[in-house]
Amino acid sequence: MLIVVGYMHVDPADLAEFSMELKSLAAVTRQREGNISYDAALDDPGDSRLLIAERWEDQAALTAHLEAEDTLAFVNRWQGRMRGDIRKYDASNERELDDE
Repeated sequence: MLIVVGYMHVDPADLAEFSMELKSLAAVTRQREGNISYDAALDDPGDSRLLIAERWEDQAALTAHLEAEDTLAFVNRWQGRMRGDIRKYDASNERELDDE
């Protein structure tokens, strides 16, 4: 499994529009083969910072998402108006929180 997590920042004036478009993209992305979860949450309203958290079955699924027409269109619309620090991590040994 791959975990993608980090922060996105947009101008406060763009936050409502960005959030609406991201919500639409998330609804489609959650239906993609290989997607386990795809979520965004407003972390700091004053800074217009959103926490992004995604889980993918494998690199092929993530690559298909990143190359999908709607993902590319979203990125192109927001290019230069968003910035972020999002990282990808390999994950293994997934278990319940209280399991040691």
